Amino acid sequence: MLAARGMAVDAAAAADAAVRAAREGRYDLVLCDRAWVGALVAAAPDATVVALGESRDAYDWLARPVHPDSLDQVLRRAGERVALLRENAALRGARPRLRAEPDDGAIAGLVGRSPAMRRVIREVRQVAPYKANVLITGESGTGKELVARALHDLSPRARGPFVAVNCGAIPPGLIESELFGHRRGAFTDAVRDKRGMFEEADGGTLFLDEIGELPVELQVKLLRALQEEEVRPVGASVAVRVDVRVVAATVRDLDADVAAGRFREDLYYRLKVVPIELPPLRERREDIPALVDHFVRRYADKHATAGMPVRGVTREAMAVLVDYPWPGNVRELENAIERAMVLCDGPEITAELLEERLRRSARHPAVTADPDDLSIKKASRALERRLIAQALERTGGNRTNAAKLLEISHRALLYKIKEYGL
Repeated sequence: MLAARGMAVDAAAAADAAVRAAREGRYDLVLCDRAWVGALVAAAPDATVVALGESRDAYDWLARPVHPDSLDQVLRRAGERVALLRENAALRGARPRLRAEPDDGAIAGLVGRSPAMRRVIREVRQVAPYKANVLITGESGTGKELVARALHDLSPRARGPFVAVNCGAIPPGLIESELFGHRRGAFTDAVRDKRGMFEEADGGTLFLDEIGELPVELQVKLLRALQEEEVRPVGASVAVRVDVRVVAATVRDLDADVAAGRFREDLYYRLKVVPIELPPLRERREDIPALVDHFVRRYADKHATAGMPVRGVTREAMAVLVDYPWPGNVRELENAIERAMVLCDGPEITAELLEERLRRSARHPAVTADPDDLSIKKASRALERRLIAQALERTGGNRTNAAKLLEISHRALLYKIKEYGL
């Protein structure tokens, strides 16, 4: 069937032979049984993989038995993707916003050389070429929108629109119209037709931030849009076809929300085709010096016309920044650096220019054992007491939030507060 359509075809009867051929050859399109998809995606990362049988890991799939019309449609879409990949490869070197860094393959905008960030960058590069939906999870301020933009800019859709919408910031009564659009007269204030975010993102990427805040009644409509690749504007009698890659993000524990009935399980798995988890800054402290340097250069450029003199930070200031646990993650660090730079009169930020709460954390060094007392039990209790005290101080005495920071249950925290007399 493929040869009859003018294609040069190589065939393999077994998975190992197919993987070997994919590694040794250079193929634009790989058509394989769905059981082979994972191995062939890894063996030929630049190829467009189409599965025989439903597969979430392939670029597209065909139902068996294969109908000629269905094959033609899939081949057309795959051909368009191959053309876009080639064009994108030629243009990517000229793109100013995100580019491959020559030293270690990092992505500009995603700063860090820690194992955790290397993993994230590797996942972004591997996933970006595919239309598969991505769910980004992580604490507030970890850079979820940066990752979403990287997925877009490194994909064949890079020349299309990137549309971001915060599902938690739109009133429940308006979110359906914002996402899917509406027709004139659909409701009182609908004085003209309005395109929704899905239509605005046609040919590009739609970033649904805070997806966990989406009302339950709209989750089924979003699920249908993802499944059918079409949307029905409010007040419309016919649906509109859309070609959109969806990237969603949340700070919520969607597994718990699914179990509690707050989030549809079918939508959850439709969004979570590829999950990417971002680490909190406290778990990659080795990246803090590079982030500090990145933000110093950014805000030195931003405030250059005002005569910004800052070009770095002192060793003492860096020690404070590395020691602080950063509950607000990279966003909090960025704000702290800009604040200190605005207040600084010299070439380096000193520790005295950092906020008191940052310096106070540095005044509580890690617990070390007394040279004459090597009891691990005593040292562990001292460390536990100090961490609980710091968590309570940082949350203003809010025990629920303190328990979250400490990653223990609220009941356990209450017991330990009483035990340590805090």
